[in-house]
Amino acid sequence: MKLLGILLSLLTFTSVQGAEPRLSQIEVFRSGENGYHTYRIPALITTKKGTLLAFCEGRRNSSSDTGDIDLLLKRSFDNGQSWTEAQVIADFGGDTIGNPAPVVERKTGTIVLLLTRNPGEMKEHQIVDSADESTRTVWISRSTDDGASWSPAEEITSSVKRPDWTWYATGPGNGIQLRSGRLVIPCDHNRQGTRARHSHVIYSEDGGRSWKIGGSAEEKTNESAVVELRDGSLLLNMRSYHGQNRRAIAHSRDGGLTWSSVQLDQALIEPVCQASLITAVPPGKRSDGRLLFSNPAGVRRVRMTVRLSYDDGKSWPVAKVVHEGPSAYSSLAVLRDRTIGLLYERGEASAYERITFARFSLQWLAQR
Repeated sequence: MKLLGILLSLLTFTSVQGAEPRLSQIEVFRSGENGYHTYRIPALITTKKGTLLAFCEGRRNSSSDTGDIDLLLKRSFDNGQSWTEAQVIADFGGDTIGNPAPVVERKTGTIVLLLTRNPGEMKEHQIVDSADESTRTVWISRSTDDGASWSPAEEITSSVKRPDWTWYATGPGNGIQLRSGRLVIPCDHNRQGTRARHSHVIYSEDGGRSWKIGGSAEEKTNESAVVELRDGSLLLNMRSYHGQNRRAIAHSRDGGLTWSSVQLDQALIEPVCQASLITAVPPGKRSDGRLLFSNPAGVRRVRMTVRLSYDDGKSWPVAKVVHEGPSAYSSLAVLRDRTIGLLYERGEASAYERITFARFSLQWLAQR
């Protein structure tokens, strides 16, 4: 029996490490089903136990960014081959609650989820122009049982939002935990009276119990993603309004407290849209320089593409198209078997018809 166990372990290891290079995809949310007009804004994360958590916004009555919007979750225990029924994580009646930004605290396994809320009748431009900082608020929820249950959302706006900030968004997409233990969540905001957009980060030194505002990037930046590089510095990759259809980037050498001047990454074309950026190693492992990036690679929201860098994002020599048609927001994660998961918006006539989970190996991605 002992020999049989060893052989089975070797077989499992071989099947994971030498898996056939291929792409598999499965629908997770379909717009129009289960009482929601549209599902949008995906966020994907792997828990300490290896469970996959797929978050999104459930938009009750329309595809609009405002209105009655709830925060939903589905879980997978088999690397995305099947998914549970949807759980409602946060529902504030007719208000909007969304922009999921989850992070796993690796010591305890607690999943910390940052969210943003606003009155359902207020549109983004009204919030941007508002003098009332309470129109867009920041909230947090936690799970200590692998996503099965969640604490009631509590507000943390006063800790993470300055008085002259109007619009505010967490993520959307995953946060990270640094080698030091610091939790970092990418965010963005608008400053009152200027309409200037800025990416920024918030951080926690105590596992997510308390939060502070980190550094802000230069203006014309927006939704962002952050990774820790081999040397311990941070790379912030941002939706850009510089008018050149290229992603904006900045670096930090103090854990996100300050950021370098913004540059445009000429290799990363974008249609002005959210994107995802992660290290290609499991959470808690030191980066080896490999980064994964996903977005609709063009000047329109089509051609969902995943890219691979071997040098901390200095170059992006590898790119594979996952879906040729309409596509928009996305979220990447490394699975427990070291394959890669991508949760993204896609469709045939519109990018917002469904949210799909794609799974592939790095071998498939690098295969020409």
